[in-house]
Amino acid sequence: MKSPAAYTELFVRRYNPVDRTSRFVWAVIRTVLILGFCFVILFPLFLRISIAFRSKVDIYDPTVLWIPRHFTLENFKLAIEASHYFTAFLHTVYISSSTTIIQMASCTFAAYAFARLKFKGSNILFVLVIFTIVVPPQTIMIPLYLTYRYFDLFGLIPLLTGSKGLNLIDTFWPFIISAGTAMGLKNGLYIYIFRQFFRGIPKEVEEAALVDGAGVMRTFFRIMLPNAVPAIVTVLLFSFVWQWNDSYYVSLFLKQVKVLSTSLMDMGVGLKEPDPVYTSMLLNTGVLLTIAPLVIMYLFVQRYFVESVERTGITG
Repeated sequence: MKSPAAYTELFVRRYNPVDRTSRFVWAVIRTVLILGFCFVILFPLFLRISIAFRSKVDIYDPTVLWIPRHFTLENFKLAIEASHYFTAFLHTVYISSSTTIIQMASCTFAAYAFARLKFKGSNILFVLVIFTIVVPPQTIMIPLYLTYRYFDLFGLIPLLTGSKGLNLIDTFWPFIISAGTAMGLKNGLYIYIFRQFFRGIPKEVEEAALVDGAGVMRTFFRIMLPNAVPAIVTVLLFSFVWQWNDSYYVSLFLKQVKVLSTSLMDMGVGLKEPDPVYTSMLLNTGVLLTIAPLVIMYLFVQRYFVESVERTGITG
């Protein structure tokens, strides 16, 4: 039981005017900051939604702020036709899903090797992997392009065909090969996430499996992967979203293939609209069509995503 002095101290601390005022001021500041961040993030989205349903007449009507006077779906029809939306959508889904699955497989193997299989030079190699996170992709643009423009495997292609190499540009192979060798988009970050998660799993679990006769691969598939579900979900979502929004590598390797991130660049030419303001409205509609599948996907997986981020410790 607390003494009277302790109750007095607790009462003074709880009802001290200075402390109550400071807590109130901090609550107000925190609320203002949160509302400000929400406004900065959501305002462009709500504005694009409002613009997408406006008619051409509403553009020059100063009384139209958020709710269109002449509700129309014509903007979506024109944006879909100009961007070849359904073809680009299928290509984007194929690239994003295939590279996501392959990257997850290759990055888990690499991360497990760095986390548990100690070998000479492993720390140096891991530092180089981390270094790939901060290296701007523009610095390796020319070597990457030449690698897949004249693709060769240990000198076998020129030996068998007599040519300089296979031309893999304008095919999906550069993405598949890069993902399979853990050298794709953001793969350094994925390896880091998996490595940190694997290092957090107690070694006693692996040692018990080894005592029972499980080898390295069986331990990896039966022990490590089932315990790494939060990290797997996180990497799957990050990889899919980043690949979906990527326009740099897509424009480098797929110049003739339509995908959503690059089809927006060609919409202005495809529309052939003399009014630049209306063209901007249609481009905003195209942006909505591009991000709509990601928003729908997030509505279904947000609970798993939040749990995964909390367990893997990713911030920022």
